[in-house]
Amino acid sequence: MMNVAPAIVILGQNSVTVARKIITVLPGATLYGLADRTSGVDVSFTNFGETLRELFAQGTPLIGICAAGILIRTLAPVISDKRQEPPVLAVAEDGSAIVPLLGGLGGVNDLARRIAEALDVKPAITTTGDLRLGTTLLSPPPGYHLANPEDAKKFISDLLAGAKVKLEGTAPWLRNSKLPIDSQGNLTIQVTERLVAPTANCLVYHPATIAIAISASIDDAVTLVQQLLADAKLEKASVAGIFAPITAADPAIHAVASAFGVSARFFTPNQLENLLLQGYSPAQAVVIAATGTSPLSSLSPDIAIAIAPQPIDPNTIGQPRGRLAIIGTGPGGSQWMSPEVKEILKSATDLVGYKTYLDLVGSLADGKQRHESDNREEEARAKMALDLAATGRYVAVVSSGDPGIYAMATAVFEVCDRYAKPEWNTIDIHVAPGISAMQAAAAAIGAPLGHDFCAISLSDILKPWSAIKQRIAAAAEADFVIAFYNPVSKERTWQLAEARNILLRHRTPDTPVVLARNLGRPGQTVKAIALDQLEPASADMRTIILVGSTKTRTIKRNDGNIWVYTPRRYTE
Repeated sequence: MMNVAPAIVILGQNSVTVARKIITVLPGATLYGLADRTSGVDVSFTNFGETLRELFAQGTPLIGICAAGILIRTLAPVISDKRQEPPVLAVAEDGSAIVPLLGGLGGVNDLARRIAEALDVKPAITTTGDLRLGTTLLSPPPGYHLANPEDAKKFISDLLAGAKVKLEGTAPWLRNSKLPIDSQGNLTIQVTERLVAPTANCLVYHPATIAIAISASIDDAVTLVQQLLADAKLEKASVAGIFAPITAADPAIHAVASAFGVSARFFTPNQLENLLLQGYSPAQAVVIAATGTSPLSSLSPDIAIAIAPQPIDPNTIGQPRGRLAIIGTGPGGSQWMSPEVKEILKSATDLVGYKTYLDLVGSLADGKQRHESDNREEEARAKMALDLAATGRYVAVVSSGDPGIYAMATAVFEVCDRYAKPEWNTIDIHVAPGISAMQAAAAAIGAPLGHDFCAISLSDILKPWSAIKQRIAAAAEADFVIAFYNPVSKERTWQLAEARNILLRHRTPDTPVVLARNLGRPGQTVKAIALDQLEPASADMRTIILVGSTKTRTIKRNDGNIWVYTPRRYTE
C-alpha cells in the first residue's frame, strides 16, 4: 500500500490544471515543475532525469503528466526490485489517459483509480489478476496487511489456472471480489489478527483491528507493549493505533506509535468521563472509546488492548496531538521561503496571521482554514492559535521574515508563560526559521552586516523610548552596524530623526545607510544614502534600515549602482 505522499511531475504550464485536479484527491502531493517552463508549483527543478530518479530511489510515488515513454526511459537505469519500487503512472497532458507503469505491489492500480475518478476517465489497468479476480491480492486496501507476499505469485497463478479458494475470517473486499470462493477449495485465504504460520497454499492477511491504550508514562513502553501482544498471541501488524488520554500525551506514547508504524490518537476528559464514572480505569476507558468493545485482560494497569470487529481507521477516532508551527516566510518572495516552511504550509490544517502575511503564502494556503487578524492583535492571535492546536489541529502561525525576530514566536511563548492553560501543555510547538529582513536587505546591496551588528526596533509600543534611546547610544558608541526595524509608522515619525541625531554624535555625516523597502515584493527598492540625509519621510513600516559602522565602506560601480560592505578585519 502507498504510504508516502506522491510527487506530481510536469514539464509545462499546460499541465498545471490537470495536476491541480489530481491534488484534490491526493492533498498531500507535491507538484514539481520544470524551471522556466512552469510557475505556481511547489518545487522547481532543472534536470528532469536526476529529479525523477532521485524521487524514485526515495520510494516516492511518481505521477508524470507526460508521455509514458519518457518515464520508462528515464527510470530504466534504476528499476531493479519490483517489491521495493514505488507506484509510477503516466497521465496525459489533457487528463484523457491514466497508465499505471510500475509499482503493482505498491498500489499503483488503486492510485490510478483514484486519479481516474478525479479526472472522470477510465484507468488503463492491464494487470491480469486485477482484471479477472476483481482485486489485487498483493496490494490489499487500507486496514489489511499481507503477511506472506512471497507466496502470492504462485497463489495468484494457481487461481488464474482454475483453483478454488476458501476464505477464513472476515474481509468484505475479498468476499465482494471475483475470487472463486469455495468452502472446499484447495487454496486458503486467512484473515486474522492472531499469530499464525503461513503455509505454501495460504495467504494470510492481518486486519488493523487491534487498539492499544496507554494511560500514563511508562519506562520502556515499547518493550512492554510488544511483550503483552506476544503473551496474547496477537500479531503486531494488526495494531491499528495507539490511543491515550490527551493529558498523557508525551514522548513515550509517540515512541510506541512510531515503533508500530501507526498513529497516536487522544481523547479529551469529556470524551472519557462516562466510562470513568462506570468504574473503568483510564486505559480501559480509552480502549473502549476507540473500539466499542471490551478490553482483553492485561497485567499492566496502564495499558489496555481491545480487538475491534472491523479494521480501525485511527484518523476517525479521537484527535491527533495538536501541532503548532510558528513559521517565517522570509521578507516576501516565495524564493526566500525555506523547504521546511513549505512542507509545514502543505501539511497544516489552519493558518493564523496578519492578512498581508497570509497572502504572501500564495497557493500553499489553498484548502486551509485561514484565521486573519489585525497586525497589532498579536496576543489574541497567539491564544487563538494555541486553542486551535489544543483541539488536535495542525496550526501554522505565519510571520514574515524570521518568526523569532520581532515576530510571532515570542508572542506565542509569552502567552504560554502568562496564561499556562493545561491543555496547551499537550501541544507539539515548533519554530521554523525564515530569512530576516536585515539579511535580505544586506544581501541586496552587498555585505553591510559583514562584521559585528545588532538589531533595534524603533517601535515604542512595547518598550519605552528611554530604553530605545539608551540602546541606540550604546550600539553607536560600541560601533555596531545597526539594523532598525519598525522605523516609521503613521503615528510614529519623530523617533527616526532622533535616532539619526544620536548616531551623528558617533558617526560621520557620510556614514552609509541602506534603505530597503518591500523586499521580495512588487515595488522593491534598495538604495544607499548618507546618514545626514536620513529623514522620517525616507521610510515606513515596510522599510528596514541598516546604518553602517565607522568601518563600513561603499564601492561605486560603472552602472551607477553602489555596493555597501563592512570589512571583516577591524583595526584601530
